[in-house]
Amino acid sequence: MTGERIWLFDTTLRDGAQTRGIDFSVADKIAIAKALDDMGIDYIEGGWPGANPTDNAFFADLPTLKSARTVAFGMTRRGGRSASNDPGLVAVMDAPTDGTCLVGKTWDFHVRTALGVELDENLEMITSSLQAVADRGRQPMFDCEHFFDGFKNNPDYALACAKAAFDGGAEWIVLCDTNGGSMPDDISAGVAAVKAHLPDANIGIHCHNDCGLAVANSIAAVQAGARQVQGTINGIGERCGNADLITLIPNLMLKYGYQTGVAKDRLPKLKSLSRLLDNRINRVPNAHAPYVGDAAFAHKGGLHASAAQKDPRTYEHVPPETVGNMREYIVSDQSGKANFLARFEDFGIAIDKNDARLDALIADVKTKEYNGWAFDTAEASMELLVRRALGEVPDYFLIGRFRVMDERRFNAKGKLVVESEATVTVTVGGESFHEAAEGNGPVNAVDTAVRKALIRAYPKLSGVTLFDYKVRIISGNAETADGEQGGTDAVTRVLIECRDDDGTGWTSVGVSTNIIDASVMALSDAMTWKLFKDGVQAPLKAPVKAPLKAPGA
Repeated sequence: MTGERIWLFDTTLRDGAQTRGIDFSVADKIAIAKALDDMGIDYIEGGWPGANPTDNAFFADLPTLKSARTVAFGMTRRGGRSASNDPGLVAVMDAPTDGTCLVGKTWDFHVRTALGVELDENLEMITSSLQAVADRGRQPMFDCEHFFDGFKNNPDYALACAKAAFDGGAEWIVLCDTNGGSMPDDISAGVAAVKAHLPDANIGIHCHNDCGLAVANSIAAVQAGARQVQGTINGIGERCGNADLITLIPNLMLKYGYQTGVAKDRLPKLKSLSRLLDNRINRVPNAHAPYVGDAAFAHKGGLHASAAQKDPRTYEHVPPETVGNMREYIVSDQSGKANFLARFEDFGIAIDKNDARLDALIADVKTKEYNGWAFDTAEASMELLVRRALGEVPDYFLIGRFRVMDERRFNAKGKLVVESEATVTVTVGGESFHEAAEGNGPVNAVDTAVRKALIRAYPKLSGVTLFDYKVRIISGNAETADGEQGGTDAVTRVLIECRDDDGTGWTSVGVSTNIIDASVMALSDAMTWKLFKDGVQAPLKAPVKAPLKAPGA
């Protein structure tokens, strides 16, 4: 098996969107799709065209990807209709994607009770739908819904459904453990049966996690002959979630030696990908997640830490840097230097490991991250933090005083409205700029006023747009303004994603007990990063004038 190719199919943008409490915006979908593409995922399922406005908007303007294939999801045609006369299926096939994945019933119980059609008609629905997909020039794939339940109940019919998909031209036949209730032995038997029945078919696996076995079941399927694995980032999904690709990818590659579209030198991006999703959905990262959790390679005081310090292999199954994580000894603050140096190299920053500034810089990053800053996602703020410590970032501007006023009132039409107005003072060199602006909220008003001031000083910033804005309330670790521990006091983390008129995007972060202050911090970093990357020279500060002497002095 070593060296064989496994194809990775991500369903985060569809299955993940079914998670309780998660609602992706179009901007979220675009950012996640690009991150998956950058990682090397083979297929990215974008959603269900025609199902909701968000999915429609995403498919109407698909992001440009480097290598990943985009996939639209939908159902086989309905009973009593042709494929061309089923509006739902047509909308899916019309999506401008590389592939189309259709789901159909393979459990005879569901065919009769849910679809209300005869078993033979369901087989025809599967075949004709996939033929229609192929005729549209899309790569046809078929998800065998509840396959393993159907296989237990009526194995001949479940296999007949898989053959109907194969006859219709399906290039991947994906066996689904839809309710997550199967055991690894069940998965192995089902995959082996399909392989024996359809030796020329390409088999995939799609597991849910209701028994906590989605990753194990996916591996069992691969060992039995499946060569496509479907899953989501961090295992999000309906009910108990889906197979976690963040865990599956290193398991398949590092433990079994399979090859995937993820190059080994991209595996260190796994933690960043995991954090990107957590920050997009405002979820606290799981510190104990395999491979990428903050505690995954943390050794506490006692025998484990002592043994690990002598030889990390004692309690580490893989080197942490392999997956973008780092070793930490809880009893010591001297940890993670190599990992930080690797992160700095990503920004093109070379620091000697013996540089006296390095320990202070690492301590500063750790303290800030403990207090709520998210540098894994906010690359612009991270780079600025490092370069400022090295004295490389000029003082482009200073956002000084700002004031925000909110007014809730009835307007002339008798409609209740809330209006915000902000005034700011921005100093550039020795010149102060005062601006005022209205907004649809206090943060928007401050953002507009700050931009007006900065664009006067730096016209180049006029091409920058605020693409996305995320707020998360964090409690427990933050320090108060006077340096005392805040206890249960909550602080606010703001992530701002900006884009330039050439499509370049970057993310910055701000943390404060005040949402507007946190927003101003993030906005300041966003604009500073843009100016620095463009090589803009900061204006000289105005000379300090000596005070006038009093008469007779």
